[in-house]
Amino acid sequence: MTLSYVNPTPDSPWGTYLSQVDRVIPYLGPLASWAESLKRPKRALIVDVPIELDNGTVAHFEGYRVQHSLSRGPGKGGVRYHPDVTLEEVMALSAWMSIKNAAVNLPYGGAKGGIRVDPKKLSTKELERLTRRYTSEIGIIIGPQQDIPAPDVNTNAQVMAWMMDTYSMNTGATATGVVTGKPIHLGGSLGRVKATGRGVFVTGREAARRINLELNGAKVAVQGFGNVGSSAAELFGQAGAKIVAAQDHTGTIYNSKGFDLSQLIPHVRDTGGVAGFKGAEPMDNEAFWDVPCDILIPAALEGQLNAERASRTRARLVLEGANGPTLPVADDILAERGILVVPDVICNAGGVTVSYFEWVQDFSSFFWTEDEINLRLDKIMVGALKKIWDTADRHRITLRTATFAVACERILMARQERGLYP
Repeated sequence: MTLSYVNPTPDSPWGTYLSQVDRVIPYLGPLASWAESLKRPKRALIVDVPIELDNGTVAHFEGYRVQHSLSRGPGKGGVRYHPDVTLEEVMALSAWMSIKNAAVNLPYGGAKGGIRVDPKKLSTKELERLTRRYTSEIGIIIGPQQDIPAPDVNTNAQVMAWMMDTYSMNTGATATGVVTGKPIHLGGSLGRVKATGRGVFVTGREAARRINLELNGAKVAVQGFGNVGSSAAELFGQAGAKIVAAQDHTGTIYNSKGFDLSQLIPHVRDTGGVAGFKGAEPMDNEAFWDVPCDILIPAALEGQLNAERASRTRARLVLEGANGPTLPVADDILAERGILVVPDVICNAGGVTVSYFEWVQDFSSFFWTEDEINLRLDKIMVGALKKIWDTADRHRITLRTATFAVACERILMARQERGLYP
């Protein structure tokens, strides 16, 4: 397979990322001479992941680990298991991790991993064998000071425990810091599970203040009701907002008066999705984008908010819980309509921020309380967003371009100061 950096499909994840980089170049000053390095991942590893299935046959899966930039520190980014995973997608996700980590000023570069597989078709034992084999294959480029994986789509604390154990067995010493998002008793951090959703809420709360949107009584629509979407919904609900629409892979539901989250969240946990929830009416999936709402939270997969949907949404505020959910052309339409977008690379950075806390706690073997973690998360997110907003106001640009400007300046400054070797 040939790794292509040029001429990707414009609406593809990598094409979207390249477009975002091109938009920020005019604001980089002398550092723009290094901008080409942002368009070229430092390292991309493609691995064959053969495992023995429970029936005795051998199946092969394709896995990836991409390190986009290591200029600011070790790589950091999740691992996803999904049938649609591609190298180009993982490249884009790793690049967005570079931007995200720099935007909140964490001492990390950007990385991402994935396996093209439908994990729902594997037994628990098959999933464990898949994880351990994948970890062994990418073990040559990961490590506590090299590249630290984390959970992502269809992976969780158990998968991270298998990864940590496999890496530790292969290196001959327990290395809790090789992954984050682990179970608490294996060096995981309190507050990690809901951290991404909490970050969406914190940035959304600050953005709502900026546009004089009162959260109490605000109507919220959430696409993707997994860990991120449900956690954000829960926090907005606690602030008095009404979650009126939710969509996931099982369907779309609507209730103009708002859901009872104390019933919806257990329903999703027990049934695997929002479909069939008795406290709401089913709705056509495409009609989700027409729902009357104040806040729209796309928290599913990339590329969901296209031009046509952007022209229809009634939201005043879009909070990107997912990575890359808005296409560049949709970004322009939302800006023209006066709809504020808090971009993924700051909006959903709560997860990697608490992952950083976990990594630090693992090195020191000293662990913080959940209240301490939430306070630290809030402080970092608010401070990062303020700097981004100041940049946006100064240059009269969107929050996305401002976030890229702040992050790319930090990445390229590190790249320039480190120089080229040899």
